[in-house]
This record gives sequence, C-alpha cells and structure tokens, in this order.
Amino acid sequence: MIICKTPREIEIMREAGRIVALTHQELQKYIEPGITTRELDHIAETFIRKHDAIPSFKGYNGFQGSICTSVNEELVHGVPGDRVLREGDIISIDIGAKYNGYHGDSAWTYPVGVISEEAKKLLEVTEQSLYRGLEEAKPGARLTNISHAIQTYVEAHNFSVVREYVGHGIGQDLHEDPQIPHYGPPNKGPRLKPGMVLCIEPMVNAGTRYVRTLEDNWTVVTVDGKLCAHFEHTVAITETGYEILTTL
Repeated sequence: MIICKTPREIEIMREAGRIVALTHQELQKYIEPGITTRELDHIAETFIRKHDAIPSFKGYNGFQGSICTSVNEELVHGVPGDRVLREGDIISIDIGAKYNGYHGDSAWTYPVGVISEEAKKLLEVTEQSLYRGLEEAKPGARLTNISHAIQTYVEAHNFSVVREYVGHGIGQDLHEDPQIPHYGPPNKGPRLKPGMVLCIEPMVNAGTRYVRTLEDNWTVVTVDGKLCAHFEHTVAITETGYEILTTL
C-alpha cells in the first residue's frame, strides 16, 4: 500500500532530508586518498547524531555501518571497514537519517582525487539520469515514466541499468511501497499523487548490467569488475511536480 504523507509529515521529512544533505556536505571534506571507509562512517554517524537524528542503516537487517560505502566495482551496500581510498577511485556513499520518526535517504558517487575520463562520464551520466527521471515525477503521471526516462538516457550513453535493485517509497519505514525500477516501458504502474514520497536512485554499470553479492552478504559488485555509480534523492510529489527533500 502506498502511503501519502500529510503536509506536516513532509515538513518532518524535509528536515530529515536536510540532515542527510548536510551529512553528504560534511563527508565531502574528507573524501581523499588515505582515508578509510570506516573513518568516513564514524564521521557520518557522529554528524547525524549531533543533528538529533539517528542513522537509518545502523542495525538495519543486521547492517553494521551507519552509511553504505561502495568503491569502484562495488555498486551498493558496501560495509565500512579498513579499505583505504586511493587516487582515482570513485566511492558511492548512501546516507539515511531518521528524524522524529521519519527517514531521509540519498546516495551520491564521488571522485577520489583525479579520476579517469570513463569514470567522469559514468558519474555525469548517472547523475543526469536521475534528473531525467525526476522530470517525469508529476501528479497524474504513471510511475514507470520515471523508469523509462532513466533507462533511455543511460543506454543512449552506452551504459547499463541494474535491474536487481530499485527505488522505493519512504516515510516512517525506510522502504515502503511502491517499488520503482529504473528500467522498463512507460505508462505502467500507479499514478503519482501529491503526498507520495519516493526514493529515485539509478544504479548504473559501465559494462554489463549484471551484479552479484559478495560473501559478506551485503556488498553488491559488478560481475565483470567494471565501474558502477549510484545517485539518489528523496522527493515528494507536489500539486505541480516534485520537491527534492534531500537538499539544502
């Protein structure tokens, strides 16, 4: 069941989203060669708690980190640890914060120092695909118009959209209905209504679309070992379009 939020609930979620955005802003100061993903996790958790929120991912289904840190061929759900960032890496950082009972969720993929031209293009295309999808986020439109716009843009640039992981609704639960694939035909699925709050999060591979999960049962990697990227915003459907909640 899709739960539409009241204006008061969206006001709370706007603050949860602002805390997520502030945490991304804070972490960018530290993303450089030599830092470990565990150190980034500690900085993020401390910052989130300082803002009267709690990390959404901490303990979620047993997840040990406060954020997800996925490097290079790691797509999503990377567990923070001893991995040291190196010049030329890319790192996806997925952050969730729960404030007054409601979640905000946003992922961004960052360069570590100077990165390759291929990596730059991957990041640019994945980020832009998110906004191409959001152009279709308006009341009365079908959900999969978002999906189709993302896939069309990504594949026009010769990259691949991951099928196994999708976007989702969000609110008092981190993952709510509906599920939002980032591929498929348009004009399918439920019609969007004001008050829906959605996480749109294209996950894009430089090579083939196939992924697998490592033995830690969390970290998802590309099967071919090529780079991948992940960008995500939490958005509310409004009377006229959408509002990004995970922004400053």
